[in-house]
Amino acid sequence: MTAPIPHDILAVPAGDTPAAPAAPTQLVSTSGSAKPPFPLPAAEPTQDAGHGARFDFNSGCRVVLPEGEWHVVLRDVETDNVLFETDIGAGMVASGKKYFVPFELEIQKRGKDAEPAFIHRYDAKDREVLIQFPVGTLGDLMGWFPYAVKFQRKHGCKLTCAMSALIAPLFSRAYPEIEFVTHEQVDPKRYYATYNIGLFFDDEARVHQPCDFRQVGLHRTAGHILGVDPEEMVPEITLADDSRPIEERYVCIAVQSSTQCKYWNHPTGWREIVTFLKEAGYRVICIDQKATHGSGLVWNHIPHGAEDQTGDKPLEERARWLRHADFFVGLSSGLAWLAWACRTPVVMISGFTQENNEFATPFRVINYHACTGCWNDQRVRFDHQDFFWCPRHKDTPRQFECTRLITPEQVRRTLRRIPGFGVGSGGEAVPAAVQAASSTL
Repeated sequence: MTAPIPHDILAVPAGDTPAAPAAPTQLVSTSGSAKPPFPLPAAEPTQDAGHGARFDFNSGCRVVLPEGEWHVVLRDVETDNVLFETDIGAGMVASGKKYFVPFELEIQKRGKDAEPAFIHRYDAKDREVLIQFPVGTLGDLMGWFPYAVKFQRKHGCKLTCAMSALIAPLFSRAYPEIEFVTHEQVDPKRYYATYNIGLFFDDEARVHQPCDFRQVGLHRTAGHILGVDPEEMVPEITLADDSRPIEERYVCIAVQSSTQCKYWNHPTGWREIVTFLKEAGYRVICIDQKATHGSGLVWNHIPHGAEDQTGDKPLEERARWLRHADFFVGLSSGLAWLAWACRTPVVMISGFTQENNEFATPFRVINYHACTGCWNDQRVRFDHQDFFWCPRHKDTPRQFECTRLITPEQVRRTLRRIPGFGVGSGGEAVPAAVQAASSTL
């Protein structure tokens, strides 16, 4: 055993006021609202350790002790570290780490009525476990949810996932062994353990994540938080209506995003690519939520020539279009993740993220001659409120060069590498005019 690690534990004697659980800083900002990003755990730990002592794993490891003399030891079984060991009266002990740790807890009552120690090693088999996802994040949740599935299969627990009611139907039919609830439906008194999945930008102490998400990738961070294999896994999606929306061959595109740095900022890019795809024999369907989006004097519009399927439509309808598309062309955005979940080839045009930030695709379009990867740079902090965020080159001629220097020709070359590109159902070849522009590398 190594020496105890006391800075990793909060111990509060009875009569003192423990600090409130830290509200994690996430991708989905809750600024301007007193409401925490996730439902809080039950005020009292949910598990009985005897003699009035209680414990659970609903915000890390929590122990509450009644009047008396107690000896408490907290271990990490995997690392064989003693995290904390103390003699304490009435009060509470709480681990500093809130992500998954295979804890072993030892509680012994001291004094004349002392008994053998209560020892509990974390075991979620057949126990109720809650994994909470932030609302309003389509792409993140598509990437994160498979790690919840891995957790359930690894531990054999009775898993509940809290997420947006708009997204849950995409998973609920495929995973009947998992209960899906909204944040408002969470009953925190039910659970043996709770884990919160999110992007924790300012977590320098690694309270909510064992490693920074910007290093390991947006989706793989969930694997690290939950203590499961971080290799990416495509989720299963079962649709109520899985019929093909149109008979002709088509591709889906999505051009909109939440901030300008995520757009493809080449001035003629989308117009040229839509023309190229139509000449190759495809109908081009735009499935963005918004036909127009922007801020101030900058507004981004549906590309000329694309068919308009924008609007506030159910995500299952978006998934139906994506599932039958020959491929999807878009940005590092939620609809790209949904296309990946639908097992549709994804052409991803992005420069503000590094390649390991998203799922693997052989059709990633990035130009390393430009400034790239600011999203994954821990030296800069993404500003959700600044639509024109560009931390290295804002208000200079180089602003947004990461995607502005991705040319239509580079995208066309990537499209031609998709198996079966431009070959009709009858086997007819790509039109010669479409092939000619970049027949050589």
